[in-house]
Amino acid sequence: MTRASCIERVAAAIASIRLDHPTRVAIDGVDGAGKTSLADELVEPLERMGRQIIRASIDGFHRPREARYRRGADSPEGYFLDSFDYAAVRSELLNPLGPASTRRFRYAVFDHVHDRPVTVSERTATPDAILLVDGVFLRRPELAASWDFGIWVEVPFGVTVPRAVSRDAGSDQAAAIQARYERRYVPGQLLYLERCRPRDAADVIFDNAEFENPELRYRPGSEGPVQP
Repeated sequence: MTRASCIERVAAAIASIRLDHPTRVAIDGVDGAGKTSLADELVEPLERMGRQIIRASIDGFHRPREARYRRGADSPEGYFLDSFDYAAVRSELLNPLGPASTRRFRYAVFDHVHDRPVTVSERTATPDAILLVDGVFLRRPELAASWDFGIWVEVPFGVTVPRAVSRDAGSDQAAAIQARYERRYVPGQLLYLERCRPRDAADVIFDNAEFENPELRYRPGSEGPVQP
């Protein structure tokens, strides 16, 4: 199956969901799996169906650097437990787009690069809008009940870590970034996989190990119109 075909099928599955509020879609996976790329690729086919698309990332809801690293710069527990402001994700983004809501939302509250809050104006979603959120840890208990559809981007660490190092580092930084992934990020993600079992909760598993040749697998009951 071509990548374009996979994207169209996932988009069709999302668009088939009919609710009385916007459809909130989690695009989850470990660092370097290709979550952001997949979310961006889904925008065009969904817009073609006449839907308003809201793009957001968990990265817009980081906690301040001091809070993120209070357990130590290399702490896996710190990465898993302290990275994001889940109360803000709910109050500013997920709850406003959920049942019996105002549909007035903000897609970000914090700039983690400059370590400061950001002022993002409220926007109003249409009733049939689709929210696409990419990020790590999206199936933590604080957020798990707020999603209407979930995608798990499946890629082994042997592929994701080199991808992430290449993305994050210049040639002179690669060794240090690699070590950081091995000490903090991969063990922190393993904590998430063990405690939250996000793969089991996904409606679609998007196997992205071979970028140009992905594979789709569905949770029973999630196939809908995405079948041939």
